[in-house]
Amino acid sequence: MSSHLNETPSTSTLLRLRSLPLCRLVKCGVTQGGCASLASALRSNPTHLRALNLSLNELQRSGPSLLSSLQTDPLWSLETLEF
Repeated sequence: MSSHLNETPSTSTLLRLRSLPLCRLVKCGVTQGGCASLASALRSNPTHLRALNLSLNELQRSGPSLLSSLQTDPLWSLETLEF
């Protein structure tokens, strides 16, 4: 994916994430706000996503914690989360 996930990721980008078992958003410009949007979208629409890689992004401190909570959600199958 070439879209940058910053404060307002596109709906089409988030919808594509729902059908992927593995998503690598390495060095894609994901910010703390992007993490919040991503976590909210993924939490409200459980997916088939098993692995998410957000390495080399600008997540700051709270970005990873927003997404880490998905690993303990019983509706989720997220096994691997990389920052």
